[in-house]
Parts: sequence; C-alpha cells; structure tokens
Amino acid sequence: MEVRAVAKYIRISPQKVRLIIDVVKGKPVEVGLDLLKFMPQKAATIIEKVIRSAIANADQYPDIDVDSLVIRNIIADKGPMLKRFRARARGRGTRILKRTTHITVILAEETI
Repeated sequence: MEVRAVAKYIRISPQKVRLIIDVVKGKPVEVGLDLLKFMPQKAATIIEKVIRSAIANADQYPDIDVDSLVIRNIIADKGPMLKRFRARARGRGTRILKRTTHITVILAEETI
C-alpha cells in the first residue's frame, strides 16, 4: 500500500530540488530523514517536511507499519512561474522568472 503527500507552489526551482531528490529516493524513511537533516540546501528542509507529512498520512492507516516505510518515489514538477522585470541599461528591461515547484512524495511498505 502506498501513501503520498504533496506540497504545491513551493518557491524554489525544480532543478535545485531534483538534486536533493536523487540522494534520498529509494532509501528507508529513517535513513532519508537522517541524510536530509545534515544537508545545507534549502530544498532539503522542504523535502524533509513533505516526507514527515507523508509519514503522518501513513499513520492514519492501521494496517501500515510506519517503521518499514521506504521512499518509493519523489517527484518535483514545475509549477507556475512568477514573471518580474528588472531595469537594465539604456531603458531596457529583462525578464526574471521566479520558479515554483510541486513536490510529491510516495512512500510504500518495504517488501522483503
């Protein structure tokens, strides 16, 4: 059985989140949380919160053993971009794209 948690419209680039996702994907939940705790990136704390939310969702089901959960998949999809302009030389303006991310964490029980 799988449980999931989703965080939407997070103000960080999906490219930065995917770097952290690759380290944690496929590992047991406790190991993944320990790895994320010592990473200095902003994305690590965001992913840690979403994983803890998925664990809390799994705790609502009596037939799921929370201690045997594995991070089956983490997906970082791109969300809507905030478009801004910065003034440049000679009266020009350049576009600044402030990217957002939708993060989905899927946990499953470890099958031996």
